[in-house]
Formats: sequence, structure tokens, C-alpha cells
Amino acid sequence: MTADRPTIFALSSGRPPAAIAVVRVSGPHARIALERLAGRVPEPRKAALIRVRDPASGDVIDEALGLWFPAPHSETGEDVAELQVHGGPAVIDGILGALGKIEGCRVAEPGEFTRRAFENGRLDLTAVEGLADLIAAETPAQRRQAFRQLKGLIGDRAEAWRRRLIEALALVEARIDFSDEADVPEDLLGPALTTVRALRDEIGSALAGSRRGERLRDGLVVAIAGPPNAGKSTLMNRLARREVAIVTPYAGTTRDVIEVHLDLDGYPVTLLDTAGIRENTEPVEQEGVRRARERAAAADLVLWMIDGSADGRDGCVGLVEAAEIWSIANKSDLANGKKRSIKSEPKFDFIISARGGEGVDGLIAALTRHAREFFSGAEAGIVTRARHRAALEETTAALDRVSMEAQRGSGREELIAEDLRAAATALGRLTGRVDVEDILDVIFRDFCIGK
Repeated sequence: MTADRPTIFALSSGRPPAAIAVVRVSGPHARIALERLAGRVPEPRKAALIRVRDPASGDVIDEALGLWFPAPHSETGEDVAELQVHGGPAVIDGILGALGKIEGCRVAEPGEFTRRAFENGRLDLTAVEGLADLIAAETPAQRRQAFRQLKGLIGDRAEAWRRRLIEALALVEARIDFSDEADVPEDLLGPALTTVRALRDEIGSALAGSRRGERLRDGLVVAIAGPPNAGKSTLMNRLARREVAIVTPYAGTTRDVIEVHLDLDGYPVTLLDTAGIRENTEPVEQEGVRRARERAAAADLVLWMIDGSADGRDGCVGLVEAAEIWSIANKSDLANGKKRSIKSEPKFDFIISARGGEGVDGLIAALTRHAREFFSGAEAGIVTRARHRAALEETTAALDRVSMEAQRGSGREELIAEDLRAAATALGRLTGRVDVEDILDVIFRDFCIGK
């Protein structure tokens, strides 16, 4: 933390009005700002009742709680002051306006408090991402995953892997540069390769279930598809328990893909209502059909829906073959004769009435079971983003090259060292902490070079 760095401040709680609002100040002038507004600085990490005044006029803005967190033991690693005030717009505006008049203080940019926490070593990149996911979490499963990420689910593991890689690299570097030293053992490559093989297996296991962890962030994608006027939008509204899609008796009402997020037993599901799929020459509807096919093809599950009088699988041509498809016969509340015909037809997975609700509870229960099975083991996975997977894949590729070089015989220590360096760098990028000096530290600690 440098004295000339701007001190930032912002409202850190929700949009006013509210019962309580939290205004946070971070930076080298945080203590001065607190003294100017409150007249004193409370004991560190102890809430104190204060009167907040405008330094320019001396007017009392509010009576509040003030807290003081001196660096480095604060959320950002800098001096931090916090004011817990009444959450009215006038109070908040008055305090932010007063802070803006203090020299060296300015309004924080989006994410700047978290960025300073990262820059000061309070959070690594994976924890920052976990914090963002925690704020955005819509279901208990997402919340649990994000919280573990925030608390080092992958960051701590990646740092442990990187330390072991650095130790292996130190062995190889010592073999290359200090082989003539009497206190350096001759067989250093063997232990290094043993470490490499163990790490390759561990990281490979973490990557094996990476897709499920990533999908838990976004949700299971379920597309409702089928011919026009089959009741897709009616089912969408019933599953969402609100009017999210326009329903009319006219075919082709839905032109674009409508998306809604559901919580099924704690698991996130993204439900898509697509345009009716049929051959049509009208340009706008053609575009809607194209988008419907595209989104359904990329979905994890397709609910193919008809009105009960057509073939349960007709029209599925053009959807992705790998997608799981459930056939649904809608409008079971038709005339008795037609209703019996639908129920006697064994090819439908579900027979429902989207308008009346018959059979919908069974469909929801099946979707819930499917989501639970789909995300089975996902919460235990450590990879939750494509960035994580890419970094770990880069690491394993470098470790594979190490094994290949070792198999080609002796005299390839320089290439092995370079690949180990690349693997350690990839892991360092994952957490945002790359320091080549770590290698020298291990060499000097373990081999007493330069004694």
C-alpha cells in the first residue's frame, strides 16, 4: 500500500432505501476520512457509536456505527473504515458527498475493492471468481459451490500443486547447475519424475468431472420444443409459475427463444421456450425456427411436445441426435375418446394437460430427479469455469511432455526443466500468483548453495 494511492469509497450494501446501509472506505486516507467525518477513530475491529458530520458545514448527517480495520488485517489489505448508517437516500448521498470533498478520496470503480484485495494478496483469482459466483447464486447448490470456491476449493489445491512442481523443478535445476557440488545428490531426476507422475494423476482426476462443475454455475438447460400450437408456452408458464410467455390459439405466436431460470430441489435449471418447428416461408418465423433448432440442439434435455393427436417423435429430425429427448403428449383434457386414445399410446414418456395441470407434477418430479442425477458429484468438483479447465489442461500437457522427455533418455534435463516451468506458470495463472523467485528459494533452502 502506497501513500499516494487514491483512497476509494462506495456504498457496499443494497440499493436504498433500506434499514441499514454500509459505506466502505479503503486506502491510505481512510483514517483521515473517518476522523473528518466522525471526529475520532474507534478501536480496531470494535464497533462504536458515532455522529457523522459533514466536514465542510459541521452539520450532523446521521448517528451510526463506525468500524476501523487497519492494514494489513482488513478485507482489502489496506486501511479500511466502515460506516453502518441508516439506509435512506438523503443519508447515503450526504455521506458520499462528504467523502468526495476529502482530498485523496474518490468513488470506487466497479469491482475495485475486490481488485485491491487481490493485489494485496487477500484473495486469489479463483476466490475472486467464487465471490462473484456467490453473489450471483440462485440456488442452494450454486451457493454451496461458490462458497467453497471463495474459501479456496481450487485455489488452495492449485497452490499446493504449484509448490510441489516448484520443488520438482528445483531438483532438476540443481542437477543442471550444481552437479559438481559435493552436497548435491546425483539422482535428483528420479524424485522429480515421481512427483510429476503423481501430480499428473491428481490433476487429471480433477479434470475428469470438470464439465459438471462448470454446468452447475449455468444450470441444466431444458428446451421445450415441438410443432406450433402444441402448448409449449402454456407449459413454460406452468413450470415457471408465472406468465413469462404469451399464449394465444394462433400458431407461430412464439418467434424468439424465451428463457427462464428455475430452482428444482436446489439445483439450477434453465428452461427454454422455443418457436414451433415447421416448414414456413415467412422470413421472421423461419428465423424463429432456426433459433429453436439451434438452442434445442445445444440443450441437455429436450421436451418434445405435441398436442396428443400427432406422432410423439415426428419433427425431431433436425435436432441433435445426442440430446436426450422426452416425448410429451399435451392436451389430455380433450374429449373422452381422444383422451383414451392418447393414454393407450405407449410411445409417449408423459401425458399431460399444460392448461389444466394434469400430469405436470409427475413431469416436474422427473425433471427434478434428472437434475439431481445430472449434477451428481458436481458440487465435489473443483473446476467451475472454462478458465480453470484451460489452465489445468495446459498444466497436464506440460507434465505429459516431461514424461515423454524423460523416456527419451538422459541429457534432456534442460527440456524437462522448461516443461516443469511451463506447468508451474499455468498453475500460477490459475490463481494469479506467479513468482519465479520461489524456485531459487527452494534451491537455497534444500541444498545450502553458497554457504
